Amino acid sequence: MAAPSSPPPSADAAPDAAATPQEPPVSVSVWHIGTSVLLSLLVLGLIGYLTFDPETFRETLRYAQPWMLVGAVAMALSRIGFGGWRLSFVSRGRLDLASGTRGQLAWYFFANITPTLIGGAPVATFYVAQDEDIPVGEAAAFMFFCMLLNWFWFLIAIPILIGASVAVELLPSAAGPWGLRTLLGYFGALFVWGTGLTYFMLVRPRHLAALVDWVLQLPLLRRFRDRGMREMRSYYRSAKRLGTQPASFYGWGLLQTALLWLSRYAVVVFIVRSLHGVDTVLLVLRSAATLLVALILPTPGGSGGLEGLYALFIGPLMPQALMAPTLLLWRLLDYYLFIALGAYLFLDLMRTASPQPSPADEQ
Repeated sequence: MAAPSSPPPSADAAPDAAATPQEPPVSVSVWHIGTSVLLSLLVLGLIGYLTFDPETFRETLRYAQPWMLVGAVAMALSRIGFGGWRLSFVSRGRLDLASGTRGQLAWYFFANITPTLIGGAPVATFYVAQDEDIPVGEAAAFMFFCMLLNWFWFLIAIPILIGASVAVELLPSAAGPWGLRTLLGYFGALFVWGTGLTYFMLVRPRHLAALVDWVLQLPLLRRFRDRGMREMRSYYRSAKRLGTQPASFYGWGLLQTALLWLSRYAVVVFIVRSLHGVDTVLLVLRSAATLLVALILPTPGGSGGLEGLYALFIGPLMPQALMAPTLLLWRLLDYYLFIALGAYLFLDLMRTASPQPSPADEQ
């Protein structure tokens, strides 16, 4: 892959990111965590109120397969492990496996308390920088690699889902033909967006820098121009580094990304099949579709919306009485687990980062 050309003069004129003051430490608002969790619990409770039948559920438990739930837990933990491995890999050993795993947990945590459109990677960058005492720009480059690898995976998954819609019922028939057309149209738009994003990130970052510079010269945005172009210069350096990586780097990174996302899809498969027999392939496809649609949810971590999407895509594949219990198990392993682990990591980081009183201060 050819290395990108030099950035536009306006980007060159921006101060070097390394010369700028260190960004302030990452902070977490209890309000953000509480809002995210509350939205999730409210929608989950509503679904349970409308669908749960204790007698039917007790009858189903007689045929439950507990080992499947063990598999679901294993898949949730595998998601953490694959993410940590990938982050350590893209850092070229700068982060060891333990550091990469902590960074990935921080990513999951912040992704669950910030709007899905923002994602957790930008905020988790500061956690990684503080945790390993490395420059923010260096940590941002590692996250940048991982975010791009996620988009590579989406660009592979979207055509598979569109093709599969011909053979399987990707969206429940209750949604009607227009529902399926809307879903496929969204997938198509997401594919075009991802392709353009990848192109500008790797092949023509100069064009993106010029576009950002032009936008930041608008009257309402002019005051953000200096900082915006400083960040654009940092982005350009990361894009240039990406453009010079060998093909094997992307191959290994994409494999790690595929394992990460497949383990996330598998959590739903193991949970649902522990209580009800369902076609595994259909479950994987609908799980992938659910998480792709969730990319546009505006709520923190997709809270509330993801519960609704589960009811839309996964719920019709099982008896109604099982919808709320399986949804609760899924959110425990896919959401609440990472809220708890991420909060612990963050509090531990803040404790170790706090200045310790000197003997003179104690006297």
